[in-house]
Amino acid sequence: MSKIGKKPIIIPSDIKVAVADDSINFENSKGKLSVKVLSGVSVEMRENQLNFSIKGLSKQSKSNWGTLRSLAQNAVLGLSNGFSKTLEIHGIGFRAVQEGDSISLNIGYSHPVKFTPPAGVKVIVEKNIITVSGTDKILVGQAAAEIRALKKPEPYKGKGIRYKGEAVRHKQGKKMATAAS
Repeated sequence: MSKIGKKPIIIPSDIKVAVADDSINFENSKGKLSVKVLSGVSVEMRENQLNFSIKGLSKQSKSNWGTLRSLAQNAVLGLSNGFSKTLEIHGIGFRAVQEGDSISLNIGYSHPVKFTPPAGVKVIVEKNIITVSGTDKILVGQAAAEIRALKKPEPYKGKGIRYKGEAVRHKQGKKMATAAS
């Protein structure tokens, strides 16, 4: 039995849920999200609860049961509270500038790098902090990962873009390595 899959999801009153054969649609004033129903799992809406049950006893069905419940829970949380990721820019001369919906990053290249987030994701820049937010957890995480991939933190001085609170492991420089021997 899946510990996650058997828990029902309590739907807040402001979110409308429509269960179809192949998808679960969530909607409120913040937007619409759709979750594809995975094979081997059945979905049932009772009053204000979304219940998931397994159709077969295959290993894949059992795996899909908990996964589908987590995806649906993330959709409900996204429409209720939203998701956000915070990135920090470290380095002398490194900065980000908001240009409408997109951002322009000066991160050590000969030219500024422009990043336009996907639909449904909002990017806000304040000094050296970039906040990526939206209702879809997958899109928010993907957009934050794409921004970080533009200039990953390097291990010698730590310059680059990193998640807030991320620890970058520093390596010894060449001078330190030769002085020790």
